[in-house]
Amino acid sequence: MPLLDIFRSAFKGGEHTRVPLGSALAQGWFPAFESGPGTCHYDYDRGIREGFLANPIAQRSVRLLAEGIGQAPLDCSDPRLAALVTATSAGQSLVETLGANLLLHGNAYVQIIKDASGGPVELFALRPDRVQVALDGKGWPFAYDYRVDGTATRLPVEDENGWPEVIAIRTMHPLDDHCGAGALEAAWQAVLIHNAATAWNRSLLENAARPSGALVYETGDGATLAREQFDRLRHELDIAFSGAAHAGRPMLLDGGLKWQSMALTPADMDFATLKSAAARDIALAFGVPPMLLGLPGDNTYANYREANRALWRLTLLPLAEKIFAALREGLAPWFPEATLGIDLDLVPALSEDRERLWSQVSDADFLSRAEKRQMLGFPPEETAP
Repeated sequence: MPLLDIFRSAFKGGEHTRVPLGSALAQGWFPAFESGPGTCHYDYDRGIREGFLANPIAQRSVRLLAEGIGQAPLDCSDPRLAALVTATSAGQSLVETLGANLLLHGNAYVQIIKDASGGPVELFALRPDRVQVALDGKGWPFAYDYRVDGTATRLPVEDENGWPEVIAIRTMHPLDDHCGAGALEAAWQAVLIHNAATAWNRSLLENAARPSGALVYETGDGATLAREQFDRLRHELDIAFSGAAHAGRPMLLDGGLKWQSMALTPADMDFATLKSAAARDIALAFGVPPMLLGLPGDNTYANYREANRALWRLTLLPLAEKIFAALREGLAPWFPEATLGIDLDLVPALSEDRERLWSQVSDADFLSRAEKRQMLGFPPEETAP
């Protein structure tokens, strides 16, 4: 496309043409596999196993956010739309599944299953790691390939009649035109540090919970142990004195052996502080106040009430609005006038904000009753005929 046409398309519409986007090879997870100094490459499958399934901080953060928006009170003007959104998808809440996919993968896909008349009867959340975007010659998506065990099923963006088939939701990714960036990828290095510190603590526990000491062979004549004697002594130490079950067991020494106790230096103890810092970095990546995860040493919020309110205002509500906005847009052909979102009046964490607003509006004598109702979100009063 000539340069002049590109500028015309970007600023004036260019006769309903679109500027080309990145090709298929530029999408996905290529930035995650670029080499970097001292970094561990991120892979989604490994991230799920080591980050979500094996790390309590990351798993609790995802569950706290996904279950929070999944169980939030729904404000929907159409009962049919509310039934579609609140129905379970593969045994799980649809909104909860979409929230978890956005946090972990950065992308969420919803297949619209229709009946014989073309109306939506179910919203099915697709696994994002199985979805690959199919692009046209200019880089615009026209279908989604869903791959399971080597078999690909092509799901078009729209059916032959122009009705939506798939709703795609993604987070912002500055280096990708089609796929978003998950919070787990941003927290990946902190997850590795936290898991390594946990493995360190476990190793210490299995070895009497501390570096016990060293056996020193002192005979006065400078003699050393033979290879067989050294192997036998190490084997006896592993069998009879190592591990938590043998902690504190007395040792009988002979033959010039002397026990010299050893302890961790303050520098060696930095791993405990490092683990706590890594846990806070994981919570930061997911947008969860560390206080709500039971992490010590964080006094940013005065109490749990303020932390819970900040969680809703800064994380849960933006995440929920991203999901509900995409669902409203995707289902607009069937529900053009319907509203869909969270009923803020029924969220306990935001009750104090609502009470403060009511008090301020009630004390505003310069406002009429109709203006007060409008500011509080109530419909106008019906006048008697």
